[in-house]
Amino acid sequence: MGLFFTPQEVLCMFADSAKIFIKSGKGGDGHVSFRRELYVPNGGPDGGNGGRGGSVYLVAYKDLNTLVDFRYKRKFVASRGGNGSAKNCTGPKAPDVEVKVPMGTVVIDDATGVVLADLSHEGDRFLAAKGGRGGKGNACYVTSTKQGVTFAEKGEPGTK
Repeated sequence: MGLFFTPQEVLCMFADSAKIFIKSGKGGDGHVSFRRELYVPNGGPDGGNGGRGGSVYLVAYKDLNTLVDFRYKRKFVASRGGNGSAKNCTGPKAPDVEVKVPMGTVVIDDATGVVLADLSHEGDRFLAAKGGRGGKGNACYVTSTKQGVTFAEKGEPGTK
């Protein structure tokens, strides 16, 4: 027994595929600095934390109906977070990258073949790559017995 489609239904049904590369941003590095003022000769650590790296999201839009845009742009990379600075200033977080895909897009991992997401409704979002966490500055490591901390944490790398 075969299936019969009217010409209008045949026009609506098509299969389209695209392979893209995504990478989230690295977190910013923490900062090492010490408070220095005129009448405070031995100020404590005041290094700020690094900012969070940008994440990559796939977002379903009803205005799109094909993946032909990915033929020309296949690489989507989020920027890294800003480094911390003196006076407990946290680095800026990086903006997230949104990749617009048509409704009904099925996201499949290329290495394993596992279905990761089905973006079938308008506005569905899928976190494809999470941004890295920012590193801690030396002010975060101060304790009552350890006042002169001279190290800071590096930012974590983002996921691919």
